[in-house]
Amino acid sequence: MKLELAPALSAPELLAAPVLAALSSIPGADRVQAAPIDPELADTAAFCAAYDVALEQSANCVIVIGKPSGVYCACVVLATTRADVNGAVRRLLGTRKASFAPMDDAVNLTGMEYGGITPIGLPSDWPVYIDARVVPVESAVIGSGLRASKIVLPGAVLSTIPGATVVEGLAG
Repeated sequence: MKLELAPALSAPELLAAPVLAALSSIPGADRVQAAPIDPELADTAAFCAAYDVALEQSANCVIVIGKPSGVYCACVVLATTRADVNGAVRRLLGTRKASFAPMDDAVNLTGMEYGGITPIGLPSDWPVYIDARVVPVESAVIGSGLRASKIVLPGAVLSTIPGATVVEGLAG
C-alpha cells in the first residue's frame, strides 16, 4: 500500500480536532500533508511494513508524566529509538521519577486517539521534547491525532511547534 497524501489543512477529516486547531498557527503548516490509513495498522511496526515506510522516517510521540509533580510532557523520537524516560526525560522535567502516562490519561488530556497521538495540538502548558535525530528527517511520518491517518512533514517543522525543545540524547 502507498500513502495517498493531501495537504493536511485541506483534509480536516484526517486530523483530530486539537491538531486541526493548532496546525494553521505553526510555521511550515503548508508543508504538512495527511494520508488516510487502515486504523488496524496504526501501530508503528505494522504501519511501516504495510505502507513501505522506513522506521528511520517514522516518529513516535509518547506522553510522559513526572512524579510526584504530575507534570506531563510529550517526547518525539524516531521509531528506531526509545525515549530515555528514566534518564533524559526525568532530568528535563526536574522530577525524581518519570513514566509513560496511563493510556486513559493520555487520551483524555490530549483529545487524541491512542496510537495516533502527535505533538501538534497538545495542551499549551506541556513541554514538547524532540530528539535531535528527528529534525533532519525530510519526510517524517507521525500520528495525526487519529488512528485512521498519519501526517507527513519535515522533521524541522516539528521543532517550530509551541513549547518544543530539540534535545540531544533524548532517545537511545
